[in-house]
Amino acid sequence: MSLKKGLLIASTLFLFNSEINAQDFPAQRLDSITLTSTRIDLPFKENSRTVNIITSEDIKNSAAITLSEVLQQVAGVDIRRRGTGGSQADLYIRGGGFDQTLLLIDGIKMDDSQTGHHTMNAALPLEVIERIEIVKGPAARVFGQNAFTGAINIVTKKNLQNTVSTNIEAGSFGQLNGSVTLGGELDNSSHIVHVGKLSSAGYRNNSDYDNTNVFLKSTFNKSSLPIEMIATFFERRFGAENFYTTNPTFNEYEETQNSLVAFTTTIKTDKLKIQPRVYWRRNQDIFLLRRFEPNFYRNFHISNKVGAEVNTSFTHKLGVTGFGIDLSKINLSSNNLGDRNRFMGNMFLEHRFNLLNGKLDITPGAAFTYFSDFKFHAFPGLDIGYELSNDLRLYGNLGYTYRIPTYTDLFYNDPVTSGNADLEPEEAFSQEIGIKYITPRLSASVAFFNRDSDNLIDYIRPNATDDVFTATNIREVNTKGVEIDASYNFKINNYLQSVSIGYSHLDDNILEQNEDLSRYSLNTLKNQFIGRLNTKFTKNLS
Repeated sequence: MSLKKGLLIASTLFLFNSEINAQDFPAQRLDSITLTSTRIDLPFKENSRTVNIITSEDIKNSAAITLSEVLQQVAGVDIRRRGTGGSQADLYIRGGGFDQTLLLIDGIKMDDSQTGHHTMNAALPLEVIERIEIVKGPAARVFGQNAFTGAINIVTKKNLQNTVSTNIEAGSFGQLNGSVTLGGELDNSSHIVHVGKLSSAGYRNNSDYDNTNVFLKSTFNKSSLPIEMIATFFERRFGAENFYTTNPTFNEYEETQNSLVAFTTTIKTDKLKIQPRVYWRRNQDIFLLRRFEPNFYRNFHISNKVGAEVNTSFTHKLGVTGFGIDLSKINLSSNNLGDRNRFMGNMFLEHRFNLLNGKLDITPGAAFTYFSDFKFHAFPGLDIGYELSNDLRLYGNLGYTYRIPTYTDLFYNDPVTSGNADLEPEEAFSQEIGIKYITPRLSASVAFFNRDSDNLIDYIRPNATDDVFTATNIREVNTKGVEIDASYNFKINNYLQSVSIGYSHLDDNILEQNEDLSRYSLNTLKNQFIGRLNTKFTKNLS
């Protein structure tokens, strides 16, 4: 699909809009959602960035089984899965790498110091997700250094009153999926419990999987100062045939475990919001090159991250000020990467000015980051939005972003891969301009973006005859592109129908880089088209 055709479709949808009562549509309309992934809570219509919202109703209508399947239906998001059943997937936004996208659960950063390959180990079961907020573009000044090309915040359900639901699915090759979800209230508290299992013997040799999901969310002391606790445990055991090598004699095997425990409370008045949080995240990874010969080649890694943060916002006559501090300690124990420790400190500051009777908003901000093994760094940014009408908004943003190397980038070593302890952090300057139109019937947006990157990390061979790929900084990379999103709601025989499209185009310019010698940098998804139709025929059939 060409860019001209994409723009034509978007323009047609703008013109096709007609009057409709807002109450005719479900409660989870885009114009009623408040974004909670930033310190300054904003209605979706008033933010000055490119943000995609996936509601629980969207998830229900998607027929997806895993979070990866939901995210791959968003233009500009590229999910590259290995195996089935949600065993392993890599997450890319706007042509960035799998280390350059930050995943959050209720605002809790799930970054992994070992490798970005573990990001989706924390993928929540769909039954407990209220909505997904996908923030595209430079988000480092809001979330920190891992949000190089974007961030995804998964917002979990607040409560499920008097709920008991079960799900059982069976299929070919011994596939069996089952889950139980419970929800209820007890003595000034509410609780959600989910336990799920996905397993299969595999559709080919060494493609079996056995995955377990456990989720618990409780809110205590609801009547005065609520304390929210979230605890998760995800285990993946799977045959990893050809995940990392093409040698037919290997039967690769991997096991991962991901755990999270967090406590959050919110102190709120008319003008002030303070949200402190403490959390612990653990990830464990075991890889066997030969499944039935564990002593032949084995990698074993355990990482722990303990953190505390406080985020605040204050509303006054000059606008809204957001401030945050995030302190964390990381420990890694690995038979390949060694024993590593890192202390991280982040400070965030931003202010939203509302001018011209609220039609113009300007939000400058900056993040200041300290790493015990890297230099202090600051990355500023600016968001600007102008309300052309109640439903039409012009916006733009620019900002610097930053990513330090993972421990895999720095220290990993095997017969075909070598880390590099002398790597420099990745840096980029990104710009974006767009326009969005939001009504209960029609939502549409067009965004153009550009990213100038320095020191991107890729794995390079000096020449085509070498076997070893070495982690290397690439000096200059330019990425530009356009994204188009549109959704239209209508009724047939008084039943709600919806159609949506999305298109993304990317163009990379990597200077002085040979495609044959690079492992990751030249595999960007150039053109992506997403289309979806949800239709309802009767009250019980859709």
